Order: sequence, then structure tokens, then C-alpha cells
Amino acid sequence: MRAERSFSSKTFDSSSSDPTGPRFRFEDIFPCVDGGRYAVKRVAGETVDVWADIFREGHDVLGAALLWRRQDASDWQREDMVLFANDRWHGQFTPPEPGYYIFEIEAWTDQYATWRKEFLAKQKAGQNVALEAREGLELLQQLMPPEDGPRAIVEAAIHKFTQTSDPTDLLDEWLATAMRQGGARPDLCRSSPVPLVADRERARAGAWYEMVPRSQSSVPGQHGTFQDCIARIPEIAGLGFDVLYLTPIHPVGRTNRKGKNNAVTAAPGDVGSFYAVGNENGGHDAVEPALGTLEDFRALVAACHQHGMEVAMDIAVQCSPDHPWLKEHPQWFKRRPDGSIKYAENPPKKYEDIVNPDFGSDDSIGLWIALRDVLLFWVKQGVRIFRIDNPHTKPLPFWEWAIREVQTRDPGVIFLAEAFTRPKVMKALAKLGFTQSYTYFTWRTGKDELQEYLTELTGYPERDYYRPNFFVTTPDILPVQLQSGDTWLFKARAALAATLSSNYGIYNGFELVEYEPLPGREEYLNSEKYEIRTRDWNKRGNIKAYLQRINMIRRANPALLQTANLHFLQTNDPNVIGFIKESVDGTNAVAVAISLAKEPREFWFHFGDTQIGPPDARRPVREIENLVTGERHLLEWNGLRTRIDANNDPAVLFRCHV
Repeated sequence: MRAERSFSSKTFDSSSSDPTGPRFRFEDIFPCVDGGRYAVKRVAGETVDVWADIFREGHDVLGAALLWRRQDASDWQREDMVLFANDRWHGQFTPPEPGYYIFEIEAWTDQYATWRKEFLAKQKAGQNVALEAREGLELLQQLMPPEDGPRAIVEAAIHKFTQTSDPTDLLDEWLATAMRQGGARPDLCRSSPVPLVADRERARAGAWYEMVPRSQSSVPGQHGTFQDCIARIPEIAGLGFDVLYLTPIHPVGRTNRKGKNNAVTAAPGDVGSFYAVGNENGGHDAVEPALGTLEDFRALVAACHQHGMEVAMDIAVQCSPDHPWLKEHPQWFKRRPDGSIKYAENPPKKYEDIVNPDFGSDDSIGLWIALRDVLLFWVKQGVRIFRIDNPHTKPLPFWEWAIREVQTRDPGVIFLAEAFTRPKVMKALAKLGFTQSYTYFTWRTGKDELQEYLTELTGYPERDYYRPNFFVTTPDILPVQLQSGDTWLFKARAALAATLSSNYGIYNGFELVEYEPLPGREEYLNSEKYEIRTRDWNKRGNIKAYLQRINMIRRANPALLQTANLHFLQTNDPNVIGFIKESVDGTNAVAVAISLAKEPREFWFHFGDTQIGPPDARRPVREIENLVTGERHLLEWNGLRTRIDANNDPAVLFRCHV
């Protein structure tokens, strides 16, 4: 099976023993991101397929090998590469644990194999090959392997030929193997290195539940605590969520504190925005006292682990005017002509309660180190997932450095880029190191635009560096399509997010079908960014059971726990989107059809010539099994006529069988 091709830049390298110029050409190396400038993303413990076009002038037989190692290791591991077709070579390696890796490709002229090929061709043609046999003898002597095992085989063949003059003594398969594995390679060439980062499994798949900690109290109007959060963990874990993502937990500023609904002036008792980080109780390495203590936070982390979940922490690189850094490091903040510090703005939006550090200050290195140390502090508290707020508003080189600094110490730390900005900037953040990325999924609602967007994300080269995380809603975004409050649509968007992407998330309240917007805005009315919300988590009309079912189906089907192996299927209804996903090893395949309209739909779900299975055993889909009802259907004419009633369930999911 031919590998998908990336569009990496060409690499031409020369042998140290050949100063006249490049002898071998290494082209179209796959995987490779921007010619090796950025690391390819993979998951530890899984096979990495490496492909490359390797050739030189003439018709000589070539040999190639794949070399790989951890970036901090000195010894290379070697794997043979195999010629596929048309100078396209293939090799594999498996990074055993999370971390940074490097792979390179070696190529050389297999002089013995070349001689052997030409000798056999002449011999078959009936030519006199006595001289060629002597040349073969001399070649074996010149290319004598240094290792004892192969060397003994070659020496035995030479000795036997000198006794018998029978050229068949120089053509033995054992001899060919010994020369291929250990013979001298005087024209050996090596490609430029390609970096690769192997992440832990959670980087590829997770169901995120975004929680506002101060809104978790069961007492109306009372500030929630970490203990209140702990009390909710069994329920959230029971719904099948893997990651408990907390909005900022730091002390909230008092100066210019925002009131309800982002009012410029706060009323007595208003809690302000949790994105205004810092007051007299501390900054980014402290917790809001009303939530509890650092020990209480560690108890929350431990409770999540006990229920098979992890804590993700929100880091916003911005400060309240009361943040300790303004007094301790005034050089990190730019002053205006009147001596004031400009508050944050994104015209016409104003954030009077926030000031931004100046990355262009004379002490920018000190600022970099302080922010890195904030991340490392929370890693010590047990946090291994960070959601970074608005990373696109901070220097890209800073993030590349900071992520590498943290992951060098703990390769299992995951970084999610919360960047809703220009596509190329979002992709640049993913390239430079962010493990996962927010997307435009929230605003992709039609069948054609969803298919177009997912085709982009799962195509090359994006699939090698961009891991999407589909959040259905966030504290900042209540999409227009959900402002009707239609339960079927909440279910449909959750099903789309959870099945199209292996990483997806909801914001607390989504399960209660909360939908009341600020008039004319994609924002919540009475947003808990500015006030405490107290909820009945068992409110009538909730969709918790539906989310639980989706999450459990995901866990039971590895095909849904990856994003890249996705193929859209045909349906004869413009309001029904269909697709099939396969697990990394090809042993599990799930087909999904989701209605984008409220009215019941009857449609033809067409599989065409779609094949599934491991690479060496691909076969057409013959039978499908409904993952909710258990019903099995044989495909007729490569498809199935089926029905969706979105008011009951807007999605049908089938396990595929051959």
C-alpha cells in the first residue's frame, strides 16, 4: 500500500568520502513538517511509517536504512527500509515512550548486490563470466564486514571459491544477507534530520468537561470551593468524561473589577472576572482563597485520578492591576505618557480589569522565565494538561521555548491552544509545539462546510501536526445555532464533535441545554465569567444520558479515539452527513450518520467500495451493527436505507464488519 505523500522540501546530502557533491537524493520524506523545521506529532507506542524517494544516477542496487533515537540519546536505532516502487522506500519505527525524537535516512550503493544482479543477468544470457567472478572475489575482499558473524560468512565464501573457482560459491543467499547487513559502504549518505514528538495517549483522545469552580456550590449565591468540585467528580466521570478542565482558579483582581454581564462598575459582592488574574493574595502561582487552599487543589487533582480523570488548568498570560508582578517587576509593564498602564483591548471590546505584560521590555528574558516557572509550579501540583488562553496574542517564539522547556522535564505535559484567530496563525501555534488546538468547528454547521473543514484537518500536512479539539460551547461562545434551545440540536452538535474529533469538549451547563444569549451576541446572558451560577444538575430536560452514551460508545470503539483516519460517505440527503472512521491498527471501524435537520430523514447510506481492516487484510464493508440497538444489517448494493428521527436521536452509529 502506497503511503500518503507530504510536501516536505527536498533534501540533498553528500557522503563525507565524496567531496565532489551530492550522490544520493532524498526527496519527499514523509512524515515531515516544513522540511523538518517543526516536529511531526505521533503517539508513543505506535508505529511510525516513514517513506522517502531515494535515488542516484545509474542502475546500481541501493540500500537504505531508517535511523532513529530519542533527542537526548547518543545511540541510534536502525531499521531496514524496503523499496516499494518507483524509488519510493518504506521503513518503520516505534517510539516507546513520550518525548522528543529524531529520525534520519541512510542510503548507499549495495555494490555486492549490484555485482550479483549483473553477474546473474550475464550468466543467464550465456556469456563468459569468469572475469566477472574474479571481480566479485575482489569486491568481497574490499567490502569485508567488520563484525565477526557476517565476516565469517564472507571469508568462508572467499575460501571456498579460491578452492573450486565455482562462481556459485559467491552467489549464496547467506552471503547476500551478510553483505547487505554488514558490508562496507564507502558512499554512505544521510538525509537531514526530521524531528518527531511522541505524546502520551491522552493527547490523541479525550472528552473534556469545562467547569467553573466557583459555580459548583449547591447553595444559591454561595461561592463554590474545591471541595464542591470534588463532590461533582463522580457524576462527571460517570458521564464518561476524561478531562476536568478548570477555568482560572487564581485570586481575582479588585481594581476595575467587572460587574454582572461585563458591567464596567462592579456592585458590592460581585466576584469579577476570573481572567483578571492576581490580587494581594498572589498571582499565577496562587489560588483564590474563596476556593480553598493549595492543599485543597491537590486533593481535587487526586480525586480526579481516583476516578480515571485528569485536571486541565487554564493559564491566561495577563494580569489584574493588583497582580504582585506590577510591584515586584514594574519593568515588565509598559507605561503610557501619563504614567498609567494601558488596559487590554480588542477594539471595540475593552478589558479595563486586565493589563498585559510587555514581552518587548528590557527584561523580557526574566518575564519568559517567570512564566515558565508558573507552568512548572503547577506541574509539581499534579497538573499535566494546560489550556492556554489566547496564545496568539503573545510572541510565538516564547511558546516554542516554554513548551519545550516544560516537556523536556515532563514529556507527558499537554498544551491546548485556545486561539480563535487567523488560520495560518492557528496552524503556526500547532507546528511550534501546542499538542492540541481549538478549531472553527463551532461555526461549521452545514454538511458541505463540515466536510470541507474536516478534509482540511485530516489531510496532509495538517494531520501531521494539528490535533483538533472540538469544543461545542465555551464560556465565551454560545453559537447562534444553539440559541434556539432545541434539544435535538444540542445532541447533534455534541454527536458531531464527539465522533468527528477524538478530542472534544463541553462547557458546564451544556448538558442542561442552557441557551439564553445576550441579544445579538454569541455570548451567554448572565455569564458566569462575571458572576456565580448555582444549578440543579439534574434539571428536567437535561441530556446527560445522551452524552454518557456517546462517551461510552467512544471508549468502546478505538476508531472514534482518533481523528485522522476519517472518510466521508455518500448520503442522498443534503441534511445528513455520513462518514467512517478506523482505529489506528485497522481492527475497528465505525460508520456515523448525523442529521443536521429536525425533521425525520429517510436516506440511502452508501459505502461504495470502502474497505476496512489492517493494512495487509483490507476488505469491503459487508455488515453493520447499530451500536445503540444492536441490530445488524447486511449491506445491499454497497449501502443501506435507514432513518433518523432527530427528535429522538440525531445520530446513528454502526460498527462495521467485513
